[in-house]
Amino acid sequence: MNIASSVAKLLLVASCFAVWAADTRTLPVGYCQWTAVQFEIREPLCAMEGDARRGREIAADTHLGNCIACHQMPIPERDFHGSLGPPLHNVAARYTEAQLRMRIVDERQINPATVMPGFYADPRRANRVMDEYWDKTILGAQQVEDVIAYLKTLN
Repeated sequence: MNIASSVAKLLLVASCFAVWAADTRTLPVGYCQWTAVQFEIREPLCAMEGDARRGREIAADTHLGNCIACHQMPIPERDFHGSLGPPLHNVAARYTEAQLRMRIVDERQINPATVMPGFYADPRRANRVMDEYWDKTILGAQQVEDVIAYLKTLN
């Protein structure tokens, strides 16, 4: 057996173990289940109402949403705005609230090759995450709804 074949078998076993481990972990306390239908999450997470002011703060905060690391946004007090993702000016004119929620919660369900993290994706499916995020979401449900409320003002 050559080395490439051995490595391929090892990777297959490791990926099978990762799927098994993901299926046996429990969801964190307070995690709200969500359902995607046609690339939309139509109901607010945990039936929460977002606050646009808090959402703007989360989007600009380098320790929370940090949206401006990858997106240009109408947040002039921040010097650096990324260009990896599309500009978010007028994003509410392009996407419905349900579509925005899907993109923030788990963009990989729309685009599996994206580098955008799933801010409220099922943490049991995560792999290669920092210890502080193991079995957790990046943002809480309220924070996600706050960011959505802010993005809805950008039209």
